Amino acid sequence: MSFSALRASQRISMISLSLAALCAVAAPAHAAKAAKAPAAAPAKAAPQPQGPIELSISHQLDAAHAARLQEVLDRFNAQQKDYKVQLVARGETAVPHHMHLAVRDELSQFVSGKESFRPLFQVIADSKEKVDAARLAPELRSGVTDGKGRLLALPVAFSTPVLFYSKSAFRRAGLDPETPPKTWWEVQATAGKLFDSGLKCPYTTSWPTWVHIDNLAARNNVETVGDKGEMAFNGMMQVKHVALLNSWYKARYFHTFGPKNEADSHFASGECGMITTSSDRFVAFRDNKDLDVGVAPLPYYDEAYGAPRQALADGASLWVEPGRKPAEYKGVARFVAFLMAPDMQVEIARSGGYLPLTAAAQSAAKSKLLKDDMRNIDVAQAQLGSVVPRTAVSKAAALTPVISRIEPVRRIIEEELEQVWANKKPAKLALDNAVTRANAILRSGAAPRLAEAAAPTKVR
Repeated sequence: MSFSALRASQRISMISLSLAALCAVAAPAHAAKAAKAPAAAPAKAAPQPQGPIELSISHQLDAAHAARLQEVLDRFNAQQKDYKVQLVARGETAVPHHMHLAVRDELSQFVSGKESFRPLFQVIADSKEKVDAARLAPELRSGVTDGKGRLLALPVAFSTPVLFYSKSAFRRAGLDPETPPKTWWEVQATAGKLFDSGLKCPYTTSWPTWVHIDNLAARNNVETVGDKGEMAFNGMMQVKHVALLNSWYKARYFHTFGPKNEADSHFASGECGMITTSSDRFVAFRDNKDLDVGVAPLPYYDEAYGAPRQALADGASLWVEPGRKPAEYKGVARFVAFLMAPDMQVEIARSGGYLPLTAAAQSAAKSKLLKDDMRNIDVAQAQLGSVVPRTAVSKAAALTPVISRIEPVRRIIEEELEQVWANKKPAKLALDNAVTRANAILRSGAAPRLAEAAAPTKVR
């Protein structure tokens, strides 16, 4: 800056200081005069309208199941104005959600502590909302309660594996469409007649580990774990069953399409005559006008002592995110109370095909079975039966663990089964290898211990 410019700047600064001093002297006098004047009443702020508190549920459902769940949310949002629950696809946004709908593959992430959650029993207790969690059916509690039987999550979309069959295919094969096979030996005879009638895929299955390992053991009164919690799903019953399936595979009675629910579409299209899959799939099969579907309990072996026993329910459960505000948790508890209401349970059973959560809801659903054509609920519920331990081992574990919930173990079993179907390993060697590999995974800590998967205790 030049010298002249600097001087000009100084003069401006001096003038500014003089004006500031005059203002400082005048200010007290002005304040004194202002004090004598009557104070004006402060203006009241206009009340701001308060909208509903927004809650979100993240999910990984397909389009059809998401649409049915959205109908439930719309009904909840319409009947009260305090909360608005939104459905958001998992990964669609990085914003944390209030609730997570965990499907079968994701359950081990929560019970092993890899995903944090707030126990549902704490959410309900703190909210003071009227939710009687004790009414939840005992057969639906496995995997969603802690060691004290307290509810960690809500088993909102559970089902059991059943046998669906095409009545049209049965008629073409000269079979009685009202007499489905009850045992696995009868399934073999039925598959043979369907094959002889020209059907290229007599039988298929979805969720092979859940159906042919977990529920094979449950229905036929055998164990999948040892007395120390180690994997033991390679017993005589399991080896016999996998060997039988392999013989069907070689004879082209049995076809596989993937480790999850890939086979469902092959049955729905009419390509396959029978399928074992989740009971909730009845809704999609029922709405298919080109498919005349029948439903029957999951087959069993009549030579197994005490068979048939109860099947194992499994499916999607609702888990609560930690670290939310009390008002938000109150909304979560109110939403859970809404879901557990008997009339809502009947609607969920009708539109989604899932098992009702309480005895009252089960009774209400049964009264509407014929009207709503929900035969799957009747079959799925009947094969659950009373929850009683099968042996001293399962008594120690309280309830039979669901091995297919442990993702790394499920993948191991599927890999070994593929070796059987490819005729690279006999059934016994494949199952022995699967047990050895699964136990090694458990010992390494790469998967939750079986006790954790059956009755989780780590909560946040």
